[in-house]
Amino acid sequence: MENEPIEVLVIGGANFDYAIKGPRLPEPGSTVVGDTMHEAPGGKGANQAVAVSRLDGNVAFIGRVGADARGRGILAKLSDEAVDTGYCVIDGEAETGVAVIMIDGKGQKSIMTAPGANLRLGPEDIERARPLFGHLKVVLLQLEVGLPVTIAAAKLGRAGKAMVVLDAGPPIELPDELLGSLDVVRANENEASVITGVEVKDVNSARKAGHELRRRGVGAACIATKGGNLLVFGSDELWLPHQNVESVDATGAGDAFVAGIAVGLAENRSLSEAAWLGNVASALKTTRVGAQAGLPRREDVDSFLATIKRDD
Repeated sequence: MENEPIEVLVIGGANFDYAIKGPRLPEPGSTVVGDTMHEAPGGKGANQAVAVSRLDGNVAFIGRVGADARGRGILAKLSDEAVDTGYCVIDGEAETGVAVIMIDGKGQKSIMTAPGANLRLGPEDIERARPLFGHLKVVLLQLEVGLPVTIAAAKLGRAGKAMVVLDAGPPIELPDELLGSLDVVRANENEASVITGVEVKDVNSARKAGHELRRRGVGAACIATKGGNLLVFGSDELWLPHQNVESVDATGAGDAFVAGIAVGLAENRSLSEAAWLGNVASALKTTRVGAQAGLPRREDVDSFLATIKRDD
């Protein structure tokens, strides 16, 4: 992939993660003794950039980190993973963002973050990367940086004829100005509920939320709900069931999903094929601990995909 043009640009958050795995998540006011502690680079944007690279995508990442050891570690790890960091910003005033992650025995998680330098990423930082947008195939966004940055990036992506994909987390209300620039939105139940006003709790309500997103200008919506993901596009829909794997850590699974979609679209695959790539990448991520360390490689995803009987 070296010296090949960047096809996927990820813009978003970069944190340093401190994860504790234990038998259960603590209730308010309680303490649970954990089994293991893991610290490593994370953040939805950085995770997705690594996931794209491991799925054989040519990828660049734009984010903002502090001029501290954590920030240097994040940028070094991204470079080691063949992610172009040439347009990342080192902030001399704010600290690198951090996240504290608690994971229970079933792989479910709770996360608290201190965004730090992430929230100081500005539209001007995206504008400096304008030369990249001329040959991109996909711009992949999340909501860990300010909404003005996300809107600016989506508009630049659309103007450059790239597909624009949004992972709608963390959950906030989104303006039609942004939604109308998006080709694909992927959201969990909570995120979809906040954006659309539809209480999402099952496949039927996920379908309603998906059509509401389409009505507001989104090209296609992928809603994660109980048992799988529902992809709503045009007059069609595709059900992507959860795969039967031994899950130990769900952290980063959503990042793997949207990375798979981005790579599939960059390879000129159909949206259905791209969604299946994301579905399997997400499943395999849950079988390993670590938001970035556990992200799967393309050969493993392709091998698993070959075993699945699909109806699409």
